Order: sequence, then C-alpha cells, then structure tokens
Amino acid sequence: MKYLVVLGDGMADEPVEELGGKTPLEYAETPNLDRLSKCSEIGLVHTIPDGMKPGSDTANLSVLGYDPARYYSGRSPLEALSIGVPMKEDDIAIRCNIVTISEDDVPFEEKTIIDHSSSEIATEDCAVLLKAVAEQLANETYQFYVGTSYRHCLIWSGGRVVELTPPHDVLGRVIGQYLPEEPTLREMMRKSYDILADHPINIERKKKGLNPANCCWFWGAGTKPKLSSFEEKTGKKGMMVSAVDLLKGIAVGAGMGVALVEGANGGLHTNYAGKVEAAVKALTQDGYDFAYIHVEAPDEMGHQGSVERKVQAVHLLDTEVIGPAVKKLEDSGEDFRLLVLPDHPTPIRVRTHTSDSVPYLLYDSTDRKENSYDYSEAGGRASGIFVAKGHELMDRFLQLQQTPASGV
Repeated sequence: MKYLVVLGDGMADEPVEELGGKTPLEYAETPNLDRLSKCSEIGLVHTIPDGMKPGSDTANLSVLGYDPARYYSGRSPLEALSIGVPMKEDDIAIRCNIVTISEDDVPFEEKTIIDHSSSEIATEDCAVLLKAVAEQLANETYQFYVGTSYRHCLIWSGGRVVELTPPHDVLGRVIGQYLPEEPTLREMMRKSYDILADHPINIERKKKGLNPANCCWFWGAGTKPKLSSFEEKTGKKGMMVSAVDLLKGIAVGAGMGVALVEGANGGLHTNYAGKVEAAVKALTQDGYDFAYIHVEAPDEMGHQGSVERKVQAVHLLDTEVIGPAVKKLEDSGEDFRLLVLPDHPTPIRVRTHTSDSVPYLLYDSTDRKENSYDYSEAGGRASGIFVAKGHELMDRFLQLQQTPASGV
C-alpha cells in the first residue's frame, strides 16, 4: 500500500457573501474531489491543540502525526533545518520576513504593514536585499540566512525566546504596538527599513507596480527542534514535496526525504506538475511508502484577502495536483490511500489563520466507501466523523490503528 497526502495550506474558510454564502472550497470547480468524495471517508479533524496558536507549523506537525504540544519548539527553527543552518543548543532561530510597510512620511512606529510577502517576491531578488541588510546589521551575535521568497532566518546566538507577532496577523494595521519589545530586534527592524526603502531593486519593483520589499519583520522565535524519526514512528519511508522551508524543515527533522522541484515557489503559479511527478516517482520508483504534497497557494490567497484567487487556488489544487496524482497512481497499478485536507483555515474575512476544525477526505483504492457527503467544511460537519486530536489522524490514515473517530 502506498500513502499520499495532498495538503492545501489554509484551504478551509468561512461562507463568503460574494460567493453566495459558499466557502471557496464549496464554490470552486473541483471535479476530482467531487468524484472522490462519493467513495471516500469525509470527516472533520482538529489540528490545533487547545491553547496553541493556529499556524502552519503546529498544524502540519499535527497532520504528520506529531503532537505539537510535545514536539513544537518554534516555527523558525524548523525552517532553519531546511536551509542547513548549523544551530547550536543555545541559538534562537527567528523568522525574518521581508515585508512591505507604508512609505508615508511618518515615524517608523506609525507606518502600516501592507503585505507580508512583498508581492510574493522572488528568492533571487530577496537574497540581494537580505545581503544588504546583513552587511550592515550582522555580527557575531546575529546572523542572517537566505530562505525562499520573502521567508528568511535570523539566528540569535545565546538569545532567548521572545514573544513576536506574525506579520500576516496584523495586515493593514499600524505597526507600533506589534514591534518587538526586545530593544535590539526592534532597532534592527527600524534600520532595515532605512537600508531597503531606496534600494535599486525596490525602486524597480515600484516602477513595475509591485510592492517594495522594504522592511525585515521578525517572528516565530524558537529553540533547536528535536523530532523523532517518521520512519521509526510509523514504519513508513516518507518523502516531502513542498516549496516552503517550514515543511522541508519538518521533513529534515523527521528524517524524511525532501524533493527539490524546480519552479516550485509557494505561489499561485507554482510547478504543480513537477510536484506531482516528484511524489509519484518517490512512491512508484524510489522505494518510498509515503509522500506529502504541500501546496501553499490557498493560504497565500487567504492572507491577501482575494476571494477570486483563493477560489482559483482550490481549483488548481484539484485539477493540477489531485486529478493527475490519482491517475498516475491508478495507472501504476499500486494500491494506495489518499488523504486530502487543509492544515488550518485562513478565512478571507480575517486574512489570517484560525483554529477551527478542517474537513478531510480519506480515499482507499481497495476499499471504496459509499456516501452522499461533499468534500467541504459543511460536508465534514454533516458526516458526523470527528478526529479531536489532529495528530491521531495519521495513524488512522496509515492503518496503524483502527479506532473509530468520535461523532461531532
């Protein structure tokens, strides 16, 4: 048996007035999910443990079968693993987004955060900007490391875990009250704006109608992670397929393989075909039992507050990932199980993550179900199947335990 997870980051949502009261998942054209839903188990799963913040870090750990309450040590340390940062035991890793803040003539603290991704800036451009920051701000205590797109890493040697606000949680707000209380981090953010505001790359970006990447934003601080081996825990050899450093870092920490797919960028127009090819090849040719295709686009469109683009992201997940992956696995002759779900909701209304339970679809090519539920938030609720502890869904999917989920 082969096992494939397709995770649409932030795909779950709330009813949207512009969509006639439907969610993007309900509204989007999803012919493959529509077909599979009638012969799959449909249910709800709660991926965020009570008392923990709803993030892709905690949620994806949960989906992969790791209880975040036990294994989570911060978001940025997981990303640091992905990009090969040599963390010492007393290092603190901090996510360094390069974001867009307003350029109006007001004090730094009175500026507004406009875009957490700087118009989904390319890694190549952002690396140049981060180098400009590092040349002036890096020292023996603080070192910068290039990640992917707008997502980078700051290592604070001998530092401490401090409370920091994710930029996507405060879009459109004045930044003053959300800046770090720690004086050095706060001053580094202010200085980064002075360095980047008139950088030639940003001057060109504005000419093209793109948001300037004009400020470092620190968040997600944590200590060196200690994950147990996915293969030792489950008996399955796993492969991660993602454009996002966080997911790659979780995979590295769990001893999973990581597929490097050219053109995979975490945006709406990523290399979907390359991701499918990498996952199917891992399962059918390279001896892997388990593959995890992570697609970032629904989450990014939720953060942007774009109804149209989030609907498009869901449609592309269905037609460019789920449909082709299922066909390739069927053509291979392999028996397989498929799990489709979001990690958390990213509702258009709030433009950030929430802790609500998310719908899942579990398909088994050897054991087709019969039901009348659609794959959607409402369908998951209506099914009456509820997995209260998200990290237990993986054992259910891998058939390591057969305990029925409880009713809603």
